[in-house]
Amino acid sequence: MSGRRIFRTRTSTVLASAVTSAVICTAAACSAPDDPGPESSAPARSEGPASDTSPFWVDPDSSAARQVEEWTAQGRTDDANQLRKISERPVANWPAGDNPVPDVQRVTGGAAKAGKSVVLVAYNIPHRDCGQHSAGGAADSNAYRGWLDAFATAIGNAPATVILEPDAVPHIVDGCTPGVHHGERSTLLSQAVDRLKRQPKTQVYVDAGNPAWITDPGKLVEPLKRAGIAKADGFSLNVSNFQRDEAVKAYGAKLSALLGGTHFVVDSSRNGEGPLPGARADAWCNPSGRALGKPPTDRTGDPLLDAYLWVKRPGDSDGECRGGPTAGTWWPDYALGLARKSR
Repeated sequence: MSGRRIFRTRTSTVLASAVTSAVICTAAACSAPDDPGPESSAPARSEGPASDTSPFWVDPDSSAARQVEEWTAQGRTDDANQLRKISERPVANWPAGDNPVPDVQRVTGGAAKAGKSVVLVAYNIPHRDCGQHSAGGAADSNAYRGWLDAFATAIGNAPATVILEPDAVPHIVDGCTPGVHHGERSTLLSQAVDRLKRQPKTQVYVDAGNPAWITDPGKLVEPLKRAGIAKADGFSLNVSNFQRDEAVKAYGAKLSALLGGTHFVVDSSRNGEGPLPGARADAWCNPSGRALGKPPTDRTGDPLLDAYLWVKRPGDSDGECRGGPTAGTWWPDYALGLARKSR
């Protein structure tokens, strides 16, 4: 386990985030809440605009930023102001397609000019999302290795944090990914950690789902070890999900202890109201009445928790459910709903 930390609350520079392409509906396949039920009348706290001292890069050309410009031009001033709660925050970049290089170079270049750092998501594992809303990924092992090598090379010497393959390990644990692919997947993840860690300022967090999915963190220990967690900087939790910070932190502390003190990061992008109540299997997919969560920060007050990040782009659809477009597509009405529910 690397002892080096780039977050200011640990020792030196911090990571950042950016936006672009293909976000997912991840994790969700196995976490379950239900119909909305009564909603809180008070908006969830999302804290004020990003400060100039933030370590994370805000993409000036994000979908949210372009929507603010469009609505302002149309005279939708209140809606535009609400959406600034998203456009003025740093979110992760998800390079899409067979060539990740242009996306990676765009955001690392933009962040470098601003003196910030960037968060990237590597999401191209073969048999991705086991054929569900975010199905796809590299055609085979060799294609994935080539894609990942290009991804890492494009990072270069830029300060970056990579969230490695959301859902890939939990889908081994829950059996959604067929057993015939488990060995290949573990090997590819371990090799990906090795390759990414060759970049001098890159931190790597292997995804570990959320506490409503794999409820016993002990089941993740051996799969994470096979996926190279000992060589990574930690694990990520709650990616594209809605579990509340306190529940995720408690879960992360338990999993960390089982892994010998491994650090972790939390996706707080849409968890301001927590998950829907109940137990419906698709409650992770575009649930109504949700809110933005804690803004990205490395000042967590917890020695194991390296950062809260907005890994999922608030306003990107989880998939074709509850009236949403395809996974990863910008959905301004949903974005506005998240913003309006937040202070």
